Amino acid sequence: MESVSVDEGETVSDAPRLRASYALDAEGAWIAQARHLAAEFLDRARTENGLPVPNRVVEITQLVVSELVTNARKYAPGPVGLDLRVFGDAVEVVVHDGNPEAPRPRDADPGRVGQHGLEIVMAVAEALDVRQEAEGKSITARIALSA
Repeated sequence: MESVSVDEGETVSDAPRLRASYALDAEGAWIAQARHLAAEFLDRARTENGLPVPNRVVEITQLVVSELVTNARKYAPGPVGLDLRVFGDAVEVVVHDGNPEAPRPRDADPGRVGQHGLEIVMAVAEALDVRQEAEGKSITARIALSA
């Protein structure tokens, strides 16, 4: 996992107060690494920026990161990018992948094993946005810092 950039915030209106971007490599325990990066990012938001980040928000963010990164690795070719940003009263998890097709939630089926990731993210996130990009898509999940 390679850290691409870290920006401790800007004074520009509507800019994130804190953000970090990572390129997730194809080797190793990338889900665990992505979860760890999310926890470190939010710990930095607490300690260096004085933001009130409850442990529950860290856990929800790690869950969202796990689900979105797993789906990107499973269904998209090429590299996966992970951006973490704090905007106002929320943390945003953005996952970039090479598959331009938007994910679709499946109909509820209590007998289905697996494939509940998008449903889980939709249940715990304040908002979910999918955007087409030049080479794939980005999925942004917004999690309230007061969750």
